[in-house]
Amino acid sequence: MHINYNYIKLLALIVVITGLYAFSSQRSANRNVKGIAIEFVENQHLFITEGAVNKLLIQKFGSLENMPKEKLALNTIEKAIEANKMVKSAQVFLTVSGELASKIIQRTPIGRVEGDSKYYLDEDGKQMPLSNSYSARVPMITGNTTDEGLADVYKILNYINTDEFLKKNIIGLHIVNEEKYELRFRTEEFVVNLGDVERLKEKFSNFKAFYAKANKDKTLQNYDVVNLEFDNQVVCTKN
Repeated sequence: MHINYNYIKLLALIVVITGLYAFSSQRSANRNVKGIAIEFVENQHLFITEGAVNKLLIQKFGSLENMPKEKLALNTIEKAIEANKMVKSAQVFLTVSGELASKIIQRTPIGRVEGDSKYYLDEDGKQMPLSNSYSARVPMITGNTTDEGLADVYKILNYINTDEFLKKNIIGLHIVNEEKYELRFRTEEFVVNLGDVERLKEKFSNFKAFYAKANKDKTLQNYDVVNLEFDNQVVCTKN
């Protein structure tokens, strides 16, 4: 009988590789977590600190260091981190070196509501608590902060954030009512009456043209109110 040694060699190789893989997988599963590595994506200002995340994990799961890997529920840990109101999303995974790593994206505030309740309005239009670790330099929102009013404020702030001049200079937004919004500037004494949230592009274009001319003429200090409510014009009240 002719024996096919090549076939036997191939079968033996498959058995050895399978055994090594099984041994390696079991050995890896039996290893313990060697440490915790927390990274905040995009090097943001920390509204929640690494220490706060570590404390959160310890309160929820106990010490994760030296825990056997097979006992880790990565999805559960992710959800626990994302439950923090400063966190937008989190990704949790094990590194090759045996660390439990977490990449965290924080929420981004675009305005700060100053009223009976104080909180940020974030990039998704949702409430975000103030932080003990960092105070964001964003426009202050005052006045009649109803849900509808804040929805309009969110539209205004989103537009402001697309324009470097407006983003740099507008420091306050006052809600008179749901059809009238006022803006305050960093270096100017006048109030900008924006009116409602219709025709924002036209209103701000008119304002920037007015500002450029008044700044050139050195007359910005002469005005108390700059009104943008009217179609295709800027109406000013002198002080």
